[in-house]
Amino acid sequence: MAYRELVRRWHEAVRAADRGHWDAALDAFGGIAEPPARICFNMGCVQLLAGRPEAALRAFNKTIERDNSLAVGYFQRGFVHLQLEMYEEALSDYHMAFSHLRENPFIDYKQLGLRHILYAWEVLYSTAAVQCHLQQWQEARVTLEKAVVWRPERRTAVLELALERVQDHLFLEPMLVPLGELFRPRKKEVEQLDSKDFLGKPKVISSIIPNDEYIGFEPLRPQKQGFYEPSADALRDAESGYHRVLSRYRPEEPSAPEVAAGSLVFVLGRAADGWATAIHDGQKLHIPSSLLEPASRMDKWVPPRRGEASAGTDRPAVLRLRCECSLLLQAGEAPALPALRALLRDRLAQQAQRGTLSYRLLDGTELGTVLGQEDLGKVWQQLTEGKLTLCCQVRGLGQGLCWAPVSALLCDLYAAFFLQDSDSHSGRPVLYQMLAQHSYLAQGPGDLEFSKGDVLDILSEVNEDWLEGRCNGKTGIFPKCFATQTSCGAAFL
Repeated sequence: MAYRELVRRWHEAVRAADRGHWDAALDAFGGIAEPPARICFNMGCVQLLAGRPEAALRAFNKTIERDNSLAVGYFQRGFVHLQLEMYEEALSDYHMAFSHLRENPFIDYKQLGLRHILYAWEVLYSTAAVQCHLQQWQEARVTLEKAVVWRPERRTAVLELALERVQDHLFLEPMLVPLGELFRPRKKEVEQLDSKDFLGKPKVISSIIPNDEYIGFEPLRPQKQGFYEPSADALRDAESGYHRVLSRYRPEEPSAPEVAAGSLVFVLGRAADGWATAIHDGQKLHIPSSLLEPASRMDKWVPPRRGEASAGTDRPAVLRLRCECSLLLQAGEAPALPALRALLRDRLAQQAQRGTLSYRLLDGTELGTVLGQEDLGKVWQQLTEGKLTLCCQVRGLGQGLCWAPVSALLCDLYAAFFLQDSDSHSGRPVLYQMLAQHSYLAQGPGDLEFSKGDVLDILSEVNEDWLEGRCNGKTGIFPKCFATQTSCGAAFL
C-alpha cells in the first residue's frame, strides 16, 4: 500500500476512535495491508476501549512481532496479561519493557505520534504489582525500592504509599498508557493528503505581443483570452497587427486550432513562403497569408444579404451574368473561330460600359433595369448565399450586313472571356491548372469542394486571394492558398 493511502486510513481510524466509534476505527485500521507496529498498537488500545481483552492481546502480540524493541508495546501487553490473570507472562513483559529502556529514565514517544512518556519507575511499579499477585512480597518490596532510585521529583509520596501497601500484603494497581492515547500520523502528512495549488491562478504581468507597450508588475493587467491591446502603430502596419480571416481555416494538424471565417487574429509576422504567424484565442498558429485582410481595411461598405439591414460578408460574392448578344458581321463566309474570339474580345470590351443590365424583381414577374445607384442597391438586396444573377444585353457593330443573331453561341463565347454562365461550363476556358495542397470543405453553395491531391481547372481569378475553378464536374470558388499551380498551360474548350 502506498504511504499516502496508509496515512489517509490511519487518520480516518484515529478520528473514528476519538468519536467513540470503536468498530469503525477497527475497520479503518484493518483496511491497512501489512500494518506496522504502531497501527497494531492502536488496534490493541481500541479493543481495550471496547472491552475485548482477548482481541487486544492478539493485537499487542502483532505489535511485538512487528517491532520487538518497542518498550511501550511490552508495557501495554503486560497490563493485558495481568487483566487476564496471566501473571507469569505479565511479569516477563514488564521485564522486557524495562530492558528496552536501556537504562534511560524515560522514553518520550511524541516524535512517533504517541503523546505519552514511559518512565522507568512506572515500569518497576507495575512489575511490583504483578509480584504481589504472585505472592512475591519481598521481591515486590525490592522492586519498589529500586523504583525510588529512578523516580522523578515529587513522586516520592506515591512510592512510599506503595511500600506501605506491600508491607501490609495489599495488591497494587498496575499502570498503563491511557487508553485514549493512540499513535497518530504527523500533522504535516495529514495536511498534505489534499492537493494544493501552490501557484494559484495565472496573472498576466507582461504581454506576449512583441510590440505591446505595456510591461511590468504593477498593476497586474489580466488579458482576455484571444484579445490584446497593441499600439496604434501596430494596427497600421500591414505585416503585424489585427487581421480578419476571410474564410474558415482548418489545419491538417489535429493539435492546431481551427479558425472560423470572420475571426479577428493578431499577426506577429509574415514569412516568405506565404504563411503568417498569428495569435488566435490565446494560441499561436500558422495561417496562409492569403486568408488574412488587415483590420484597417474593414471600413469599406459590404453589400447586405437578403433580409438583413446591414450584414457583412467574409467572402467574395459570385456574380453570374446571363448574356444576350447581337453582332453585325461582314456578309459572306463566317469568320474562323480565332478571328471571332478576337472580335468579341475587342467589341464587347468597348461596349461593356454601354450595355444594359437588368435583374429579376423580388416578385419574379418581370425584369428591372439598373439605371442608377438606387437600382443597384435593390440588386444587392437580392444577394442570397453569396450569389447574384444579372442579365446583360450588349449589341456590337461590325462591317457589312447582319450575319445572324447568335444568342446561344455568343453567350457561351462571351462568358468564356468575361462572364460566368450559370447553366453550362462547356465553353469556359481553362486558364491553367492547380494541384490541391490541402482539402477544402465548402463554406456555402458557391464554393468548390475538393480533396488534397485533386487537380483543379482554373476558370477565372476572382481577386488576389480567391479563384474560380472546376473539379470533379463541379464549379465554384475557393481560397487560392489551398492549391499550387502546375506546369500545365492555358486551354480553351
